[in-house]
Amino acid sequence: MSGLSLCWVLALLWPLDAGSPPPCPRACLCQEAARAVNCSGANLTGPLFFSPDTERLDLSGAQLLEVPSSSLRGLWRLQVLLLGDNRIGGVGEGAFGGLESLRRLELQRNGLSELGRGFSAGLGALRELSLASNGLRALGPGAFRHCEDLRGLGLQNNAIAAIAPGTFRGLTRLRQLRLQNNRLRRLQDGLFSTLQRLELLDLEGNRIESIAPGAFAALQSLTLLNLAHNALGRLRFRTFLSIRTPGTHVLLAHNPWACDCDLQRAFGKLRRVPWLVVDNYANVTCREPPVLRGLALGDSQLCAAETVTVLVVTFTVCVTVVAAIVMAERNRKRRTGRHWSDDSPAAWEAPE
Repeated sequence: MSGLSLCWVLALLWPLDAGSPPPCPRACLCQEAARAVNCSGANLTGPLFFSPDTERLDLSGAQLLEVPSSSLRGLWRLQVLLLGDNRIGGVGEGAFGGLESLRRLELQRNGLSELGRGFSAGLGALRELSLASNGLRALGPGAFRHCEDLRGLGLQNNAIAAIAPGTFRGLTRLRQLRLQNNRLRRLQDGLFSTLQRLELLDLEGNRIESIAPGAFAALQSLTLLNLAHNALGRLRFRTFLSIRTPGTHVLLAHNPWACDCDLQRAFGKLRRVPWLVVDNYANVTCREPPVLRGLALGDSQLCAAETVTVLVVTFTVCVTVVAAIVMAERNRKRRTGRHWSDDSPAAWEAPE
């Protein structure tokens, strides 16, 4: 009799003797009276049966094509479920139903391209969710609507180009949101409006070129905002002034800044805000204009050069105006034959 057939027989016989837990699957390692089950790296086929007392289940790298919902039913004590490094292409509604004690779920490095509205059903107790390194292209409203207790959400290294309004609605306890290395281009008002407890917002390595003035206004607990390696060329001072926290570190280096005196003044004001700390400022360098490419924005010669340019232009204009006045006077003199100093009443009296 094969090992798989033996598992089936034992699984069918197990309910007859409810006093003992089901046998540990042959390809797995069970510890602590079957409360911790490790099946990582196994090539799992067919249904699997685990003790209802299981608290930690590692199915990472097990060649799974879908969430093994039937094997998860009844695991009401399960707190940690590791499903990373599989080939799961989608999560059906109710796939995690009944996992009322689940605190941590890992689905990184699978083949997920989207999250349906029923994705989070049954995940009301979840605190940590990793969806990193999948093929997610967009986040729609309702994907996380059941995750009211979520504290950490990992969405890094995907292909997310758009986040619908209301996507994060209900995540009022979220502390960390990782969105680095995606394809976001703009951050609109209200996107983070319900994340008052958010402490870390990592947006490094996107394509962000514009940020709405009130995009960060609701983030009252933010301690780290990472916007490095994006496509920002301009800076609105009031966008960051809206962050009202005891202390927030902001990373803005390695963006294609279009440097001028206005941008330098904006950064200067930003660095003087007591509750904001601009980290890695030395690497805030110019992309435009070409003559300043690679120059650090903090170089004091930037505004000096612009001031000299303004003075030169002003001087040139003044010289041009004076020259125009002189030429006009000469032309008038040629037409009248008199000098402007001869324009007194006495000079116009006819000689006797």
